[in-house]
Amino acid sequence: MPGLHSRRLGRTGLMVAELGLGAMDTPESPEGPATLTTALALGIDFVDTAREYAGSEFLIGQVVRTRGGADFHIASKTFSHTLDGSQRDVDRSLSILGVDSVALYQLHDISTPEAWDRAMREDDGALAGLRIAQYRGLVRYIGMSSHSLDVLRLAIESGQFDTVMLEYSAFFPQTAPLIELAAAHDVGVIVMRPLGGSGRTSELRGRIAAGYAGLLTPANLLRYVLSHPGVSVAIPGARHPSRIIENVATAADYAPLDADERRALEAATAELA
Repeated sequence: MPGLHSRRLGRTGLMVAELGLGAMDTPESPEGPATLTTALALGIDFVDTAREYAGSEFLIGQVVRTRGGADFHIASKTFSHTLDGSQRDVDRSLSILGVDSVALYQLHDISTPEAWDRAMREDDGALAGLRIAQYRGLVRYIGMSSHSLDVLRLAIESGQFDTVMLEYSAFFPQTAPLIELAAAHDVGVIVMRPLGGSGRTSELRGRIAAGYAGLLTPANLLRYVLSHPGVSVAIPGARHPSRIIENVATAADYAPLDADERRALEAATAELA
């Protein structure tokens, strides 16, 4: 099997495999540890988690300790909007993960103007807390995740964030202009829900098992996201090693979709709308 291709994670300068792992749901399966170790063995080197993803940091920490260290990039998140809260989350994350620092720490789901204003307060906002953690050498780079197009634009144009995490897929192509804007500002783009979300993915797999042979497949959905040159890394979730193996096989040997193919796949998503 060919190896995974790497892309630059914006102004961080980090080169990461363009296929990562969103580890929110990984601990929900008894195969969680095998899923993560399979991902690492097959070349995935960017793993996303968060303080409040139940069991996720703990699982990653178990694997880190087994491997004798973190030889991959860990990105975690704080749900807090305050200076003290974000610093506590960083310290707790490092303790659970068993590391001295992480590559990236993000403000999680800043998706309303109120959340943006609170987190960005210079005196006691969460971003100020992450800046202190960065100064302490606990966090190398700072990012933000959001489901709001308006807030994402603010984040990209603010110059305050090294990365943004956003939803992008054939089901949700509306963020394509923001990905281009991020590229213009040298902000790394992490794509969540590249396959449309776990519910849709499960339904797709059920249809394929029943004989469906159309365009709407997990492999084509992943190709759609990776076809955008402004995407730094896509992080589909996975609970089982088999899903990792399938995704890596696609990402390691895919042909980018052209404009007509992308439009056809977007049109096909109406089947599951």
